[in-house]
Amino acid sequence: MQPGPDDPYNQQQPPGYEPPGSYQQPGSYPPPGYESPPGSYPPPGYEPPPGSYQQPGSYPPPGSYPPAGRAVNNTLGLVSLILGIISIPLACCGWGGIIFGLGGAILGYLGRKRAAQGLATNRGQAQAGLICGAIGFVLGLLILILAISYRNFDWTTYYNSR
Repeated sequence: MQPGPDDPYNQQQPPGYEPPGSYQQPGSYPPPGYESPPGSYPPPGYEPPPGSYQQPGSYPPPGSYPPAGRAVNNTLGLVSLILGIISIPLACCGWGGIIFGLGGAILGYLGRKRAAQGLATNRGQAQAGLICGAIGFVLGLLILILAISYRNFDWTTYYNSR
């Protein structure tokens, strides 16, 4: 019996296909015309041509690092984040939240400006310090106002008026 065109075992192989177990010369893989899917690893023993190691998107975009010769100073962003985080629990003490929150917000603003100029690389940290400092400042101010108004409220007048 002859294999016909509808026989599933009588299919032609794609170009560059070699049956399993066939010997390949070193450096001959992949076959000509073969392109691996993006993001896949090359097969063992494959050596890319010289100068082709850089892939698009593998390096940070220009401007994300400070120019050569300038020192990176991330101190303002770090200190603003620390002061901003400390100001939130110290807001219950009144003055602690106000003082630390104000310091965190100011240093966070200055740290963001320094990151925009390219002198620092921690813009997100400075932004978080600015936000936490503002929250701590507002909470401290609110608790201080509530404490002063609570002290000035005359409870005896309220209960004796009935």
